[in-house]
Amino acid sequence: MSPELALTELRGGLVAVLWIAGPLLLVVLVVGVLVGVVQAATQLNEPTIAFIAKAAALTVALFALGNLLLGHIVEYTTLLYQRIPHLIG
Repeated sequence: MSPELALTELRGGLVAVLWIAGPLLLVVLVVGVLVGVVQAATQLNEPTIAFIAKAAALTVALFALGNLLLGHIVEYTTLLYQRIPHLIG
């Protein structure tokens, strides 16, 4: 395997990780900022409120986007398995 091919496969893996984790991290980030603003405005600094809100938002996002994300994982894995002969030889 040449270094160029290895870097191409590594780049493909990183892009797949960004497509899978990106929407979930974005949801948690937005909820965290919103809860932080509300806590700062009300001076209610309880860390469990932010944790529960983020966990609930992540659960909702997984239910909403789970099928799409799983499809992307399966597609990437299938293409990777199909490229094995090219990677070895």
